[in-house]
Amino acid sequence: MSWGANLQPDLILGGPILSLTPEMLQQYNLKGLVLDVDETLVPTKSTQASEALLLWVEQIRQVAALWLVSNNLSETRIGNIAKAVNLPYLTGAAKPSRRKLRQAVEAMKLPVEQIAMVGDRLFTDVLAGNRLGMFTILVEPMVDPAVAAPYYPVHSFEVWLSQALGVSLPAKQQNLKNPDKS
Repeated sequence: MSWGANLQPDLILGGPILSLTPEMLQQYNLKGLVLDVDETLVPTKSTQASEALLLWVEQIRQVAALWLVSNNLSETRIGNIAKAVNLPYLTGAAKPSRRKLRQAVEAMKLPVEQIAMVGDRLFTDVLAGNRLGMFTILVEPMVDPAVAAPYYPVHSFEVWLSQALGVSLPAKQQNLKNPDKS
């Protein structure tokens, strides 16, 4: 599989993770989600889950198994967020490594094709999920509006490089890479 194909998400949400609905999961026959934490569920500096996130998790857990898998090394911070949303978690994942994603997938006891990797980064979350054969969902980053810079050089570079490699990233819309994959 080419770099471009490995970086291409199956589904691109034109908003944050809170716009991912149970109906979407059912549409793509997804029974499990591996969730990135930083900027996917909470802003990077945040130490707690928002009320909106707590409600979203309760809604999604009705139709899908959930695990948190973070590259963050802070056991305390990620552990506190995981405890708030009552979900199992792994830290220090070193995505795009597949090792800890595989642990979460095995713990769910579901076929890998029925589990999505959900995250805000192409070169960590999407790449790791695609390398493992998961359905991949790219979401807009969750940022704290009080501290958010108007320009994210890492995200901008990832988008530029991935597009140079042939990845299609339409702005602010849903996009399905391969309808036959679901």
